[in-house]
Amino acid sequence: MAGERLRLHAYLPHSRANGPGVRAAVWVQGCSLGCPGCFNPGTHDAGGAAEEVAVDALVDRLVALGDTIEGLTVSGGEPLEQPAALLALTRAVRARTALSLIVFSGHTIDEIRAMPRGPELLEQLDVLIDGRYVAGERHASGLRGSHNQRIWCLTDRYREADIEATPEGEVHIGTDGTVTISGVAPLPIRCR
Repeated sequence: MAGERLRLHAYLPHSRANGPGVRAAVWVQGCSLGCPGCFNPGTHDAGGAAEEVAVDALVDRLVALGDTIEGLTVSGGEPLEQPAALLALTRAVRARTALSLIVFSGHTIDEIRAMPRGPELLEQLDVLIDGRYVAGERHASGLRGSHNQRIWCLTDRYREADIEATPEGEVHIGTDGTVTISGVAPLPIRCR
């Protein structure tokens, strides 16, 4: 798995709306599930606007953040459409840091368990948020976009109440004026 590369849609070094505490957040590029009403449709095209980054370089970014973050959250797109790179990332984070790991997937935990590298991946995670987004069951709280999605605490690091307490949204304005909206229920920006 050395030398794996991840197609990255976006990277946010500090977020409070993607899990407990301050976390780095990564959105991968590519999702064939295409859930109607998805908040991130720009991440669906596997060949879309993506930075292809070496997993080791991404972990170097996380290590450089030091103790300013407590974890990494991986979302998308669909992270499990890049299984080798995702597994390499989670293993490297475990080997080189004490960060917690949260992954969002449109696949259910049972579907993941049936995937060739699914069980190995689940062993690396602290929390999995699973299930396809269903617009008619909008929930937008506690890291769940819709009511059918489930929170799986796979280690003792977090309880479901910790996940439920995550803020619903946030807005970041970069020094270059770039605006990043994140979370399960971010407010729309209206320009006048």
